[in-house]
Amino acid sequence: MMKLLLDQGLPRSAARLLREFGYVSFHVGDLDFSAASDTQILDRAQSENFVVVTLDADFHMLLALSSASKPSVIRLRIEGLKAEPLVKILQTVIKSCEADLLSGSAITVEAGRIRVRNLPLLP
Repeated sequence: MMKLLLDQGLPRSAARLLREFGYVSFHVGDLDFSAASDTQILDRAQSENFVVVTLDADFHMLLALSSASKPSVIRLRIEGLKAEPLVKILQTVIKSCEADLLSGSAITVEAGRIRVRNLPLLP
């Protein structure tokens, strides 16, 4: 089962909507992690088998610097998403990239494009 952890900057209501569609999902605010560093979020995601969903490029950089093979991170390069369009995008990404997410990947989502890089990343 895919578990998603939504970072700050993404609508908290999207986590609830994802749960309504059957996904295990939380917003960092749901876990009292609103003020957590990116490294703390990655550590928690790795220990609890979450896929991190973020707007922040730093997560991919941290994965590259650490040569980590988990957790997977989905970086959205689309600003200002409301909950419903965000959930539709994530459903598309999960459907087309599920095996990559389960095995460890850094995914970048832009309008009309999904780029997948397998972990570990080279710095």
